[in-house]
Amino acid sequence: MGKPVNLNRYRKEKARAEKKARADQNAVKFGRSKAEKIEEKFHQDKQRRDIDNHELDE
Repeated sequence: MGKPVNLNRYRKEKARAEKKARADQNAVKFGRSKAEKIEEKFHQDKQRRDIDNHELDE
């Protein structure tokens, strides 16, 4: 006879694996690397500075 299996543990491991797979799919679909986030923030800050420097004082 085979070794007894804890069904609760099996169910929880299966649920964890499904959540991990879904998270990996979302990371590929929506995620950006840290370098991409930093680069985008740099460009936004530069645009804001450029616009602020071109304002006319009245």
